[in-house]
Amino acid sequence: MVLKNIFYFLIFALTIVWSKPLRAQDNTHSGSNGALQLIFPKEADWNTLPEGKEIDFHLQVKGGKSDSVRYSIASGFRRDMKFDSLGHFIWTPSYDIADRINTVKLWPIVFEATNQAGETVSQQIAFKIVHVNRAPEVDELKPFYVQYKTQNTYQIDMNSVRDSDGDPLVFIPVLEGMPEGMKMSAAGEIVWDPSTTQFNLLKKGPRYIDFYVEDQPSKVRTKGRLKLEVTQMDLEPDFKVIPQNQVIKSKENNRINLKFTLSDPNGDDDITTFGFVSENKNIPESALVKNAPTSYEFIWEPGYDFVRDPFDSLAFNITFYVLDKAQNKKERTLRFIIENTVNESERDAYVYGLYRGGLITAWSLLEQMKEKEGELKKSYSRAKRGKRSRSLINASLGATTGLAPVISPNNVNNRGYITTLGGTTVATMGTLEATEVIGKSTNSLLDRFNYVMQKKNELQNKGDVFSREYAQKSARRSPDFVRKLDEFKSLMNLSGLVALELDANWENKKAAGYDDKKIDAALKKTFKDFMPLEKEEQ
Repeated sequence: MVLKNIFYFLIFALTIVWSKPLRAQDNTHSGSNGALQLIFPKEADWNTLPEGKEIDFHLQVKGGKSDSVRYSIASGFRRDMKFDSLGHFIWTPSYDIADRINTVKLWPIVFEATNQAGETVSQQIAFKIVHVNRAPEVDELKPFYVQYKTQNTYQIDMNSVRDSDGDPLVFIPVLEGMPEGMKMSAAGEIVWDPSTTQFNLLKKGPRYIDFYVEDQPSKVRTKGRLKLEVTQMDLEPDFKVIPQNQVIKSKENNRINLKFTLSDPNGDDDITTFGFVSENKNIPESALVKNAPTSYEFIWEPGYDFVRDPFDSLAFNITFYVLDKAQNKKERTLRFIIENTVNESERDAYVYGLYRGGLITAWSLLEQMKEKEGELKKSYSRAKRGKRSRSLINASLGATTGLAPVISPNNVNNRGYITTLGGTTVATMGTLEATEVIGKSTNSLLDRFNYVMQKKNELQNKGDVFSREYAQKSARRSPDFVRKLDEFKSLMNLSGLVALELDANWENKKAAGYDDKKIDAALKKTFKDFMPLEKEEQ
């Protein structure tokens, strides 16, 4: 009986010990005085929670008719929350509740408590979640493999750089460790064309550059690192052409000059050969000139006979190529179009020959008319002298006839002879004078002399105008030159020679004994505006 009482006492004591802490946790005040109420922490702004910061508290009640209380969340529960029936609440707000635009976000939670007496109380608590910015993250980046004499471009992989908040990111270079000439954009693009010295130093061993990744607008930075290394690939060489035209158009007798700059990603010493292959076999190999191991020129001037008539142009391809030690090849094909053109120097010389030949003909004709003018002057003088002589002879013979009795008073026969001879002579000479066989007509000679003078002056004037108008080769290139030359030559046609009674087989003795310089001097003297071709070219 005593043992039984001791057993019940122990059970009662353990029940009191086990249930007392629970009632102390559930209620701050037991008994039936007052309505059931929820009690939350008293600290100021206890419900303001930065993202990522944990909140931990025990929900309590007071009042009510029972000390046994069960707690629950009626609404607003999240998976990342921990809340048991004893009122123990633990929550670490995740970083996806608020963001950089909505920096504060309210999260309402309805807490509820129910006791064994059936009393229920609930209250809503609005937790103020404050956005917390997190720094960007940078993983290990793949190396930047650099090629020689090439504008190398590297884009930082955005899969290796991220911001957990989804903030915009910009890249900021650390200038102190960046090689000269390298540029980094805010978008993470790196551009670098290493010099020979820089490339050779990089070949000795890789180097690193630092940079910052900064989120916006918080300006929080994280340092990243990028490895620079010479490319290990045996890449093909390359070359640039200046001018950068795929089609080269030119004309005959015009010089074509192309400049080539060679490069190899593995170094200039890897280049072995640069040359060309032409569809047209008339292109000489000497047209490709080597100035330096990485600098060439293509210098070629097609002659006037390159494009054969009747074609107006000739088109063909030339393929330029470069080889390296591993026989990697880079080639580029250019299209050449050569247009047929007139040999201006030959044409100018030909047209000058027409110009000079026309003036030589005019000069020769002027010289012939000068001779004819002299002949007519002499004939005119002789005709005038012949008329006077005939008059004296007529008078003499007539006087002799009349004086026959005086001359031969004794011999009648002689006197008859004298009279007969004198009369016959006077009659005969009168007949000859009437037919103008002895001594030509002065009027006719004067008319022809005036005609020759007129034609000579006309030809001289036309020659002066023609020599002056087409003294320059630019003027002789005009389409009117040939027409004006024909008009000038029409003054010296055959009908004019016949009218002037000039000898068509006459030769200029001066021109026959002159060389070109003396003929040019004679032309210059005759036509003062004439300009020889040599002086014109100077």
